[in-house]
Amino acid sequence: MTTTHSVIVVGAGISGLASAYALKKAGEDVLLLESSRSVGGIIKSVVEQDFLFETGPQSFSATTALNKLFNDLKISADVLTAPSRAPRYILVNGQLRAVPLSPPALLASSLLSWRTKFSLVREAFGKTVPPSDDESIAGFVRRKFTSELLELLVGPFVSGIYAGDPEKLSLRAAFPQIHEAEEQAGSIVRGMKAAGKGTSPRQKPTLANFRNGNETLPRSISQFLGTSLRTGVRVTQISRNSSNEVELEATTGSGPAQFRTRQIVLATPAYVSAPLIETFLPAASAILAQLEYVSVAVVSLGYRRADVGHSLDGFGFLVPRSAGLRVLGTVWNSSLFPNRAPQDHFLLTSFLGGATDPSAAMLSSSSLVNQTHRELSPILGLKAEPVLTRVTAHEHAIPQYAIGHTHRIVGLKRMLSNVSGLHLVGNYLQGPSIGACVEQAQAVAESIRIG
Repeated sequence: MTTTHSVIVVGAGISGLASAYALKKAGEDVLLLESSRSVGGIIKSVVEQDFLFETGPQSFSATTALNKLFNDLKISADVLTAPSRAPRYILVNGQLRAVPLSPPALLASSLLSWRTKFSLVREAFGKTVPPSDDESIAGFVRRKFTSELLELLVGPFVSGIYAGDPEKLSLRAAFPQIHEAEEQAGSIVRGMKAAGKGTSPRQKPTLANFRNGNETLPRSISQFLGTSLRTGVRVTQISRNSSNEVELEATTGSGPAQFRTRQIVLATPAYVSAPLIETFLPAASAILAQLEYVSVAVVSLGYRRADVGHSLDGFGFLVPRSAGLRVLGTVWNSSLFPNRAPQDHFLLTSFLGGATDPSAAMLSSSSLVNQTHRELSPILGLKAEPVLTRVTAHEHAIPQYAIGHTHRIVGLKRMLSNVSGLHLVGNYLQGPSIGACVEQAQAVAESIRIG
């Protein structure tokens, strides 16, 4: 039997959920299909022995669009905000050094050499012209500043967002505002300042989570969707019939199923969407197949407070690749939000793998725990083994906005504009953050609503 809906969304990660939510709220006959039995993609919160583990993103930036969504879902009261001035640290010569959080503090800090500081001052008053070809983040930083800035701050920062290699990631794709600022004004400082003139003041993003973990958001949206959400349905083929409708073939726990719609939103990862539209739109499928993802292991360790020598006052720390560690960075969960760990305990979450160490995420759980504990011990003064651990390895964790990414996405959007009824949303399009995914999903839903 074939079921028909005006819009079908495939994939119940945060992008698919946000799309379906906006469509249903607008009165559309929408159906969201998800292959697994749960929603939210890699956003999962697990409680065990009074520890609250996040097996995916540890927090999110509470943007204006997200806050509006929280109000609509009536979950704003459950939002927790991290201390705004919680120190961030960088590992330098085996020691944690606080990262200056303002330009004056950066210039006054002993973290950077005078040569790098001079390059920062020069940037504000000088003028440079970006190359016409796509430029890597590393190439940009060396051209505008110094290799020291790349190694100590920019490289670890890129690892924290993309788990990526700054030598391979595109500046204009990963950080478009920075590229546009230099292109328009010859200076990041002057360009960003000019871009902000005449616009309404934007809410400063704050680091946040929910009282019961990040999974609060996908769970709340799924409750709103009700019967408009079906899990355990794996779409295997998409085609177009003689009536110009989109037909979907799928498998379920009870056997094959067919669906029909005028509008389909693919909210699946690029590597999943590519084969689905191979016969539907082969050129777009080929572009999606080119997009790369990196694997990341999320290693959470719970310790007795008495067994940790460091005060853990702050956000956590990032690790430059020159330090020779496999840990990319560590978040001090229990220092940022309440009820992440039992009384007199700490919860730490570290990340291993990424573009610069792809084999790390493939290690066994015990090896990842041992490796992480061994590397953290001298840094944080750990005196005993963790009392509880949780490891989650994501084989395709984060899409890489590599050199040429912008060109590929522009081509992809051009192809889609010539095809009726097919839409793409996801973290490979306009940024990997939860906020960016929600905003892009809402924009696509609005374009469908207005036809």
